[in-house]
Amino acid sequence: LVKNHIFFLIRILFMSTVHAASRHGRLYNRPFVECFEETPMLVAVLTYMGYGILTIFGYLRDFLRHWQIERCPIAREREEQKDFVPLYQDFENFYTRNLYMRIRDNWNRPICSVPGAKMELMQRLSHDYNWTFEYTGRIVQDVINLGSYNYLGFAENTGPCADSAAEVTMKYGVGVASTRQETGNLDRHEEMEKLVANFLGVESAMAFGMGFATNSMNIPALAGKGCLILSDELNHTSLVLGARLSGSTIRVFKHNNMQSLEKLLREAIAHGQPRTHRPWKKILILVEGIYSMEGSIVRLPEVIALKKRYKAYLYLDEAHSIGALGPRGRGVVDYFGLDTCDVDVMMGTFTKSFGAAGGYIAGKRLIEYLRSHSHSAVYATSMSPPVVEQIITSMKCIMGEDGTTKGSERIQQLAENTVYFRKRLREMGFIIYGNNDSPVVPMMLYMPAKIGAFGREMFKRNIGVVVVGFPATPIIESRARFCISAAHTKDMLDRALSAISEVGDLLQLKYSRHRIKPCLERPFDNNLYEDIDD
Repeated sequence: LVKNHIFFLIRILFMSTVHAASRHGRLYNRPFVECFEETPMLVAVLTYMGYGILTIFGYLRDFLRHWQIERCPIAREREEQKDFVPLYQDFENFYTRNLYMRIRDNWNRPICSVPGAKMELMQRLSHDYNWTFEYTGRIVQDVINLGSYNYLGFAENTGPCADSAAEVTMKYGVGVASTRQETGNLDRHEEMEKLVANFLGVESAMAFGMGFATNSMNIPALAGKGCLILSDELNHTSLVLGARLSGSTIRVFKHNNMQSLEKLLREAIAHGQPRTHRPWKKILILVEGIYSMEGSIVRLPEVIALKKRYKAYLYLDEAHSIGALGPRGRGVVDYFGLDTCDVDVMMGTFTKSFGAAGGYIAGKRLIEYLRSHSHSAVYATSMSPPVVEQIITSMKCIMGEDGTTKGSERIQQLAENTVYFRKRLREMGFIIYGNNDSPVVPMMLYMPAKIGAFGREMFKRNIGVVVVGFPATPIIESRARFCISAAHTKDMLDRALSAISEVGDLLQLKYSRHRIKPCLERPFDNNLYEDIDD
């Protein structure tokens, strides 16, 4: 009886909070739906059993290899090197040796065409259980590409982008052979950075030749000892590496969980640095726009509200969201209709939506500092001129500065393809993770044996997919990850969906019980995280 009374009071309090939210206005100006269906208990048990059996047989095979009963072309230390510090730890390669090698044929397939909506692959065979491969000379043609990050379809060898890149190559060459600070700063680099700043609506921007290094080499320049970094638990490895290299204290909050983030912010403000309890020099929040393994979108309005309240700084990685989200393709900030001034550091890459290479950092009053303090800016070779031209041409197309509406049409087509593909997969009974508007679509496979089987069966049907398992994902959450593109036609998507459904029936992958668990358990409003001055 007491519990019922308490529950009733909590419910009244919750309903009053919702009513207050409707009066004060919400942080979200559009529906925000993210679903993560729970793993069925039987599937989880069988998955653990599968990994257990693989581990037991792995140890048995290692025993047979030790006594040379089973031959294995594994890397080993030379006999003459045994007195030196070992370069190779045999046990550390246990997973690669006994699990990964069984399904290695699903990765690193050589592509011999443009990775567009369709691609061509070189056929290969292995006669020693995937330790080595030999090529047959046959080309597998018309493979529907559901693995490349070609969100807007700019990975192409014909059209304005390819023509401009070829023209610039004839004028500037391919390489610059110098850093930006020396003799490698071209007029095309300057134009590209101004265009990026204009595209994002910020004061200035700086480009780098490698997307991974944009994070790993710039975060150490922005934070150091005495600083606190709050990182989402599902952040990309480049963000994790950059945070570790910075020497800052790192604390991790639960994925997209604002209660967890606020708790860490409160503790940071209340307790300060360990032992000395001095205030932190800087508190930096690291998040991504779209999380590439989960297909989820950051709760940016809430993150910004918390960041403002606790006077922290926000570092937003838009590697997958720039170009792919928002009515104008400006990324997750555009998607939520927010002000770019509320994001202190905007990072993104050119490798996905723009069909090029490299990354950028954009913001206010920090670019000139990074030009002289970032290792990636000081020591790295300048971006290749044709790559720069690809970025300029594709970005102008998205902005409509090429005099056409092709850019906006691509953005709209990507949004339509994403919603259609996700909806059809759910209707078929598959468990799909992430946000309804995310072009990254993870489909759960769970069991280790089904990782390789799904990739192979799809390839037989001329569909190229990416399959992912432990340790890249939690041990019971192996998945296939589809990346939708504006270049995909409805006929291509229907063919792919038909093949996925057929393979799903064959491998019994339709696990969904239609008990979808939304991430958002209650509405958030402006009053919840309002700014404070004291």
